[in-house]
Amino acid sequence: LILGRVIKSFTHWQASLPWMMTFDPDIINILAGCRIMKMKKLPVGYENFKRIIEENFYFVDKSMLIKELLDRKVMVNLFTRPRRFGKTLTLSMLQCFFEDERDSVGKKIDNSNLFRGLKILNEGDEYSSQMGQYPVISLTLKSGKQNSFESSREFLIRAIAGEFGRHSYILEGESFDDTSKAQYKAYMNMEATAESYKYSLKFLSECLKKWCGKDVIILIDEYDVPLENAHTFGFYEKMTDFIREFLGGALKTNNCLNFAVLTGCLRISKESIFTGLNNFDINSLLSEGYGEYFGFTPEEVRKMCAYYNLDDKYDELREWYDGYEFGEANVYNPWSTVLYVRDHKLKHDAYPVSYWANTSGNSIVRALIDRADRSVKDEIEKLISGGTIEKPVHEDITYAEIYDDMDNLWNFMFFTGYFKKVSSRFENRTQYLTLAVPNQEVLYIFENKIRGWFDEKLKKRNPDALFKAIADKDADKVSEELFNILYETISFHDYYENFYHGLLAGVLYGMDKYVVKSNRESGNGRTDLYLRPARATMPVYIFEFKIAKRADEMQAKAKEALQQIHDKNYDAELINEGYKNFVFYGVSFYGKDCCVVVE
Repeated sequence: LILGRVIKSFTHWQASLPWMMTFDPDIINILAGCRIMKMKKLPVGYENFKRIIEENFYFVDKSMLIKELLDRKVMVNLFTRPRRFGKTLTLSMLQCFFEDERDSVGKKIDNSNLFRGLKILNEGDEYSSQMGQYPVISLTLKSGKQNSFESSREFLIRAIAGEFGRHSYILEGESFDDTSKAQYKAYMNMEATAESYKYSLKFLSECLKKWCGKDVIILIDEYDVPLENAHTFGFYEKMTDFIREFLGGALKTNNCLNFAVLTGCLRISKESIFTGLNNFDINSLLSEGYGEYFGFTPEEVRKMCAYYNLDDKYDELREWYDGYEFGEANVYNPWSTVLYVRDHKLKHDAYPVSYWANTSGNSIVRALIDRADRSVKDEIEKLISGGTIEKPVHEDITYAEIYDDMDNLWNFMFFTGYFKKVSSRFENRTQYLTLAVPNQEVLYIFENKIRGWFDEKLKKRNPDALFKAIADKDADKVSEELFNILYETISFHDYYENFYHGLLAGVLYGMDKYVVKSNRESGNGRTDLYLRPARATMPVYIFEFKIAKRADEMQAKAKEALQQIHDKNYDAELINEGYKNFVFYGVSFYGKDCCVVVE
């Protein structure tokens, strides 16, 4: 490549330099046209296919989805996948391939160059001839998160109006009478009645077919976001009625429809939204086919690692972000994979991060955990320890039913990416899945976010009995109260001192006229935790914790903790400050059990 640039600079000397004549002229032209290739940028947050290709972003080729859609030829396709698994980018790719795109005055835009080098163009004229041939209606509903039905409906109306505006070039032709043009402009300018927007997509389909002469392709991204949001804010039935008629008119009774593709997170029951819709195919995490098109396959991740000189990071990347099984395909979380590669391209020895933790819809998971009983806590602890649980799976649910049964917690978490399927079986017409945590990223979420939610619940319990027991120097009562607290929280199979330390520091926070201090330099080491009083005449409570490996070691470990307070003079700093009244607590833990000694 560098030689090409040099040759380009010296080609005008070719006649005077005889050795230049030894180069084949075609080779000289090829080299002269070369430029030093820059490493492709990573598309963090970019979901527009055209922009990714035109601005030289790294693109994982999913174009063979186009072939499968054309081969199967289903009227309405619904793909349900977790958040951040590439649904929006996939629909953008479909739009760029199929759409007979026009500018504001109706001039055709050629997008064929976007697919140069992609797999779909190797499949022959049967598929490439479909490129740029159809009018396309494209809507994304992922921002439909308003807190009232009126504002949510206005968002949908604005999105519809924007799509009418994008196709406004058709008004310049002579295909429409004045009445149709007036109706079109009313939709485009948000001047139509709110009720009439239920039928807007069907009307736009008719207008586009009349102008283009071909049936319409409809693409709707994250169709269920307005429904989930409506459930959260209490107007689910109103939104369901609107969405049912809005989509029903476009997908069920639309004679101008070629085919449609919808994406979402959950498969909402056909009876609640898609009543009476024929030729309708739902592809969920459990369906056969299409599995490799949402998420990255191991081969694709290896190729990305090689491109960015991160081959040695592949095993770590797999441990953290692999583990999902969609149909028969094993896939990685694409969002987290891209961010991992970005961070390690900048700093090769960076630590892996749970990038996905705050991107998925967590509100329903949290609300369900707030309703969780002891058995749910036990099952989550089993998952954290690397175990599995078996649960019935129900794909046809509605948001209105999601709190009816705790099994819906497991269903929702599975379909939103918190679990992987280990195996399945059928019994009495019900499918049962064996579930496990898929990777280190999700395990981090369990160990931190989900356990944190349980701990927040715990902090709301009345701590007065524990505070009184501490003040009364009642070791047995303190032990009993600590046991009750431990029994209610989520913990790990490999208990460690920091777990207990952090939990108790949070519980003791708020003891009247005391401030919690922890791991402070004092005496000859660090005391685990102490309660510092507001007045020097009040007692100081110093705690030291130990972990027992066996239940029958707890008493000895508690006494060892107490002795450590003495041996390391943990009270020295406070004595120097004038405090004279001290109460020492030695506490040992074994799982969720504990032993307390006091002096």
